[in-house]
Amino acid sequence: MALCWCSTMTMMSGAYKQPEKGKGMGMGKGKGKGKAQTKQRRSSGSDDGIGFGGKRNDPMWQCIQGCGACCKLDKGPAFATPEEIFDDLSDVQLYRSMVGPDGWCIHYEKSTRTCSIYSDRPYFCRVEPNVFRKLYGIGKKRFNKEACSFCEDTIKAIYGSHSQELDNFVRAVRNTDSS
Repeated sequence: MALCWCSTMTMMSGAYKQPEKGKGMGMGKGKGKGKAQTKQRRSSGSDDGIGFGGKRNDPMWQCIQGCGACCKLDKGPAFATPEEIFDDLSDVQLYRSMVGPDGWCIHYEKSTRTCSIYSDRPYFCRVEPNVFRKLYGIGKKRFNKEACSFCEDTIKAIYGSHSQELDNFVRAVRNTDSS
């Protein structure tokens, strides 16, 4: 079954402009934290997730069925353009060829909220660590957190901060067993 995909399209057409290569995303969230704040605390043996020594329950990125927010490719001037994301002109051309007259991807089936080319979608439509590294310089260690953040921001921009789509996404990524 083809699911909607919250992808690097999120970042491309998301609320963040691409930084200079190697400079990070400059997202604001988590920016400026010192080493002491980012180090994981040592476990005190407790595995119940309560208190300071418990297991961390970081959200795990996953696409949610029935969303499609990242399939809105043309979100307006406040969002990054393909030219700001891609170094390869053929990627820019492919991306632009996918934008329909209403700004949605021509492969996005609005009635079912699915992608008609999901299994054959372009690499930049995939939420994978190697794609994030190639396009945005985001390493595997930060991939999950960044993917969750970008999808959340895109869903808010498309459907609103109080939408069912956002509630579904937040619930899904928070309830994923990361063990």
